[in-house]
Amino acid sequence: MTKFEAMSNDQMTLWRQPCRLHSFVPQATRLPLQLIRHSSFVISAMAILTLITQMPRAAVAQTQSPNMIGRWNIEISFADGNKRALRFDAQEAGKGTLLVIDPRLKAWGPGKPSEAKWTREDQNSVTFTGPVEFMLGNVGRDAGTMMFKGKFESTDLITGEVEFAPLVGERPSKHGTFKATRARE
Repeated sequence: MTKFEAMSNDQMTLWRQPCRLHSFVPQATRLPLQLIRHSSFVISAMAILTLITQMPRAAVAQTQSPNMIGRWNIEISFADGNKRALRFDAQEAGKGTLLVIDPRLKAWGPGKPSEAKWTREDQNSVTFTGPVEFMLGNVGRDAGTMMFKGKFESTDLITGEVEFAPLVGERPSKHGTFKATRARE
């Protein structure tokens, strides 16, 4: 063993065996060395504990996808400038109801909800569809099927594209965008 290796080995032993520290290090430097050693241990232990407590939270946040179940208020803006409002009540097993919200319906009686279906494409994508009837003027109704394809922007907001396919006549589908916000009941 070389002289350098022996010196390094003696210094390493100082850190591992505190009882030998008293014989090699003067009294004035013992306390700071012990504090440094103790502080390093405490800091390391705190860092490990912090990581251990944060890891389950991060894992839960990554694996949980937003919940679709509940009542959603939907605002639709079609490309032609028309705006519509609906309410979507999402239930278990991909079922739900769509209800057209239109102040003019008060004159004809309350609107009736229609059966709708919804599916999750992945953790953040959702599609829901169902039949609706929009009022046309004072006496007409425009019946068709709505298809919403959106993504969760947050747990309480879905945005995306919408298509209205009329059931009567040879008219083209209407396209637009929608914003659905979770209703606070």
